[in-house]
Amino acid sequence: MIHVIAVITAKSGMRDSILAAFHANIPAVKAEDGCLEYGAAIDAEGMGSFQKQWGPDTFLAIEKWRDTQALKAHASAAHMLSYAATVKDMIESRTIHVLSPTT
Repeated sequence: MIHVIAVITAKSGMRDSILAAFHANIPAVKAEDGCLEYGAAIDAEGMGSFQKQWGPDTFLAIEKWRDTQALKAHASAAHMLSYAATVKDMIESRTIHVLSPTT
């Protein structure tokens, strides 16, 4: 299994627009062969001082894939290329972490 954590920071005030496009794309992503989990998360509220928040412009895409081949196919899927083109001018920065579970 492959885990992906993508940290996406929108240009000021654009996070909701990116998330709308992200959520519209979820059914196509979940239909991909090898997709085990795909969703977005933002800071939880009221967690106290132990939490370090990402802030109002950032969200995380949290993904699980069967294997590296499924992840690579996902990255080049037509709906992902369309999503990327839709949101590219709204994104300030994006960092993608691809992880393997420990045994």
